[in-house]
Amino acid sequence: MYAIPTCPQCSLENIYPDGDNNICADCGYEWPMNEIADAGESADAVIKDAHGNVLSDGDSVVLIKDLKVKGTSITLKVGTKIKSIRLVGGDHEVDCKTDAGSFMLKACFLKKA
Repeated sequence: MYAIPTCPQCSLENIYPDGDNNICADCGYEWPMNEIADAGESADAVIKDAHGNVLSDGDSVVLIKDLKVKGTSITLKVGTKIKSIRLVGGDHEVDCKTDAGSFMLKACFLKKA
């Protein structure tokens, strides 16, 4: 049987199928039914650094670019080595701790050490 998901836009459960699409009755958002299957596969996606090396939990990485931290005056400098990273889902794939604090970083600004 088809399991009806929650709306990716408003997170409500008032969803109904219409042909090949799901439609949210509350906000009117429409998306393809096969998009749910693709989202489940991307959770197991491989995360790669700026040079294409596969990253895993516990790796050490080096910043390849100066990164300004929004909302603060902190700048993470190029060449900063970060130990024991943790991979998480989402837009910012790497969770790490530095001397300046804890940060979520994008893998495209890192290279494996």
